[in-house]
Amino acid sequence: MFDPKVFSLEGKVALVTGATYGIGFGIATALAKCGATICFNDRHQEKLDQGIAAYKELGIEAHGYVCDVTDEEAVARMVAQIEKEVGIIDILVNNAGIIKRVPMIEMSAADFRQVVDIDLNGPFIMSKAVIPGMIKKGHGKIINICSMMSELGRETVSAYAAAKGGLKMLTKNICSEYGKYNIQCNGIGPGYIATPQTAPLRERQADGSRHPFDSFIVAKTPAERWGDPEDLQGPAVFLASDASNFVNGHILYVDGGILAYIGRQPE
Repeated sequence: MFDPKVFSLEGKVALVTGATYGIGFGIATALAKCGATICFNDRHQEKLDQGIAAYKELGIEAHGYVCDVTDEEAVARMVAQIEKEVGIIDILVNNAGIIKRVPMIEMSAADFRQVVDIDLNGPFIMSKAVIPGMIKKGHGKIINICSMMSELGRETVSAYAAAKGGLKMLTKNICSEYGKYNIQCNGIGPGYIATPQTAPLRERQADGSRHPFDSFIVAKTPAERWGDPEDLQGPAVFLASDASNFVNGHILYVDGGILAYIGRQPE
């Protein structure tokens, strides 16, 4: 018989990178409400403090750590500290990431490397650090925050698309290498989500009309709206829980149907 307790995260330790706001914060709060103890990081103490305060407002006692996900030694220290203070990590959500919207021929190699370093090397470094503990414990869940740009290209996001495409394949390879240890590595590919980062793209114009990009996204989405961070919470809980124990190497696109839709015929 089906037991709904399979979705419970009671007793689990979850580390969500970059979860001070937006998508990461939304996912972390959902995991907490299902019983997980939340750990998160940020590169800056000020943002870390803001994140801790935001969790406390929701009644969540989160554990915050200053750490750069691209610094392998710092990540190793953070994971060791979490294991000592909280417990071995059961769930890792690789959420930290950046995007630089620059036409490719105008983008410097340094900027390209920075995006790839944070969005792809970061999840590699984080996963590498937690997998030994998961092997020791006999189970583990890794959730990589991929993107529709794991599948599609678009102007000005060459570095981001390259990194997210690579993250999709890293997800599949972690599954391939460590599935035998009862570790499931899956990805979530968000559509266009209404967060502080995308707010400028949704601002009304001076004449009250939609921003052109806002109109474009709504027209390309069968749901005819932007997603909310809350739309990612259920999928994240599923992939973090025992309900997904035989789901591995999969990218779950939460995009309102964009990837299934060719778009409206011009009138």
